[in-house]
Amino acid sequence: MSLHWEYFCQCAERRDVIFYYVGYFSQNIIAAMADAVKMRVEYVGAASMTRRKLFSSFIEMTQNIIHYSADAYEAVGPAEHAAMRHGSVCISTKDDRYYLHCANPVQIDVANRLREKLQYLRTLTNDEIKREYKETLRAETPEESKGAGLGLLTMARDASEPLEFEFGPANASGNTMFCLKATI
Repeated sequence: MSLHWEYFCQCAERRDVIFYYVGYFSQNIIAAMADAVKMRVEYVGAASMTRRKLFSSFIEMTQNIIHYSADAYEAVGPAEHAAMRHGSVCISTKDDRYYLHCANPVQIDVANRLREKLQYLRTLTNDEIKREYKETLRAETPEESKGAGLGLLTMARDASEPLEFEFGPANASGNTMFCLKATI
């Protein structure tokens, strides 16, 4: 948990935060946040390619929260509003680099799969990540995946450094806090 929280506090003190949200995520909330992120990133003058990478990684992080956060709020109503998932996302900048952070609780089995995948991604070169991305596009969606299995690959492909991550200790309900950082 320290990776995300300590970094955010430092950024807030320097006023390098472009966007920060903590709370429940739904598709409608993500759509509204995406509009705000687009405007803020344009306002700070990010180059076109950087904006694309920031935006795609931001979307992947928020989708991962919706798919895998262990903290769900089940609402009564239309299916698209039925489940909201808790987490946080932060975009900051320093020295012409952008940093995306997200944090959310995950079940231990999900944490184990994420750890395995992220450790593997950290061993790959940029060319290997791009090749794996293309192969995953052609492959069938993994059974345990709630998306196409491209989220972490997309972030790793767009990042200028290997993805950083950490997991907090398991709590009484068997969940752990997952923190992820992408540098662009």
